[in-house]
Amino acid sequence: MPSQYAAGKHAIAECDRCGFQYKLRYLRKLVIKTKNVNILVCSSCWEPDQPQLSLGLYPVNDPQALRDPRPDNSYYEDGNNGGGGSRMIQWGWNPIGGARNDDDGLTPNDLVIICDVGDVTVTVI
Repeated sequence: MPSQYAAGKHAIAECDRCGFQYKLRYLRKLVIKTKNVNILVCSSCWEPDQPQLSLGLYPVNDPQALRDPRPDNSYYEDGNNGGGGSRMIQWGWNPIGGARNDDDGLTPNDLVIICDVGDVTVTVI
């Protein structure tokens, strides 16, 4: 029984993206979001399917909540001004420290840079 389509050894086709002519056998099918979109492109226009387009196709279990959480009581056990509990760790970047000028009374700021600059003597000979 004969084949339904011709062999197409010397068939010329056009890239659906750039429009240049190539042999039909050198064109590749383009797949977008795991679907064949029936577009034939040359090797320079072909790109693999973008993995980020597959987001949401597969279930992802990413729990955010903790099972049986407990509050942080160490702040009250050590005392507000004494040890401070787990809230003793301060952090900050530009400007150094965690408190702003308008809430200095509310948020203690121990992250202050204190430095001394020495004297430099330059002698020209």
